[in-house]
Amino acid sequence: MTLTLLLGGVRSGKSARAVSMADALAVNHNQRVLFVATAGLYDDDMRARAARHRAERPTGWTTLEETLDVPNALRARAGAYDVIVLDCLTLWVSNVLLSSDPPPDEGDIAARTEHLVAALSDEGVHCIVVSNEVGLGIVPPTPLGRVYRDALGRANQVVAAAADRVVLMVAGLELPLKGAR
Repeated sequence: MTLTLLLGGVRSGKSARAVSMADALAVNHNQRVLFVATAGLYDDDMRARAARHRAERPTGWTTLEETLDVPNALRARAGAYDVIVLDCLTLWVSNVLLSSDPPPDEGDIAARTEHLVAALSDEGVHCIVVSNEVGLGIVPPTPLGRVYRDALGRANQVVAAAADRVVLMVAGLELPLKGAR
C-alpha cells in the first residue's frame, strides 16, 4: 500500500489534486478506482455539490457513498480496487462526532482513524486521503467546535504518521511535507 494525505483549507485544490493523481494512476496502469465519498447529502446544496463532483470524475470509477462505517465498507471491498480516494476525512470525523450523544472523545476518534488506516492497507493499493487542516484558524467559540477541531487534528496526525507522502495544498499549489515529490 502507498498512502498519500492531501491537506489544506477549503477550496485549496485538495479534491481536484486527488482526482488528478488517481486518474493518472488508473490511466497509466489500467487500474480500478474506488472513490469513497463521506459527505452526507442532507440538503439541496450538498446534493448539488455531490452531483457536480460525480460529473467531474472519470466514468469508469466506482463511487461509494459512506458517511460512517468507512472501515467496514472498505474491508468488504478488499482486493477489488487498485486505487482508493477517500474524500474526505474531514466530513467523516464530523459524521462520527455527530453520530452519538455525547460525541466520542479525541482518543476514540484517533482509534477509529487507526482502524480506517488499517482498512486502507491492502497490499498494492494506492490510497489518497483528502482532509482539511482546521488548526490554523481561530479557536472555535463552541465546545463541540473545539472538540471537532481537536479530533480532526488528531485524525490528521494518525493518517500523516502512516502516510508515505503528505502534501499541503494552498491555492492549488502543492507544498510537500513528507515523502518524495
